[in-house]
Amino acid sequence: MTKTVADVMSNNPISVKPEMPLKEAIKILAEQRISGLPVVNEQDKLVGIVSETDLMWQESGVTPPPYIMLLDSVIFLENPARYEKQIHKALGETVGEVMTKDPLTTTPEQSLSAAARLMHEQNIHRLPVLGENDKVIGILTRGDIIRAMASE
Repeated sequence: MTKTVADVMSNNPISVKPEMPLKEAIKILAEQRISGLPVVNEQDKLVGIVSETDLMWQESGVTPPPYIMLLDSVIFLENPARYEKQIHKALGETVGEVMTKDPLTTTPEQSLSAAARLMHEQNIHRLPVLGENDKVIGILTRGDIIRAMASE
C-alpha cells in the first residue's frame, strides 16, 4: 500500500499569526526545537511560513546591490528592487514582515513520494498540510519522510 502524507505528517502543528513579534516566534522555534512555523490569519487560513532561512537575514544582514558612482550619480549594476525582499526580512520585527508568503502546500491524501519529490525539486524543508477550508491540519518535514523510510 502506498503511504500518504497523512500517514507520516505531524498533526496539529504550532502556528503563529502575522502580527506576532518576531522575538516570540524565535523563542517558540528554539524551545520546541523546530525549524519552521505555519503562519495563519484570523480565520486560521495559511498565509505564509516562517523558517530558520527567513530568520537568518536578521543576523546576517543585507549586502547592498553593486553600484558605481559617476558624476555624483549612483548607477546600480543590478536591479535594486531584487534586494527589497531581503531588506524587509533583515529589518522585520513581526512574523508577517519576514515570512515567506504563499508557501507550497500539500493535502493529506497526496502520496508521500509525490510530496517528497516536490520538496526535493523545490528545495524546501517543510510542507504545510491543508484540510477542509484550507486550514492547516499538519506539517510534513524532511525528517518525517526520513523516519518513514527508516520504519520500512
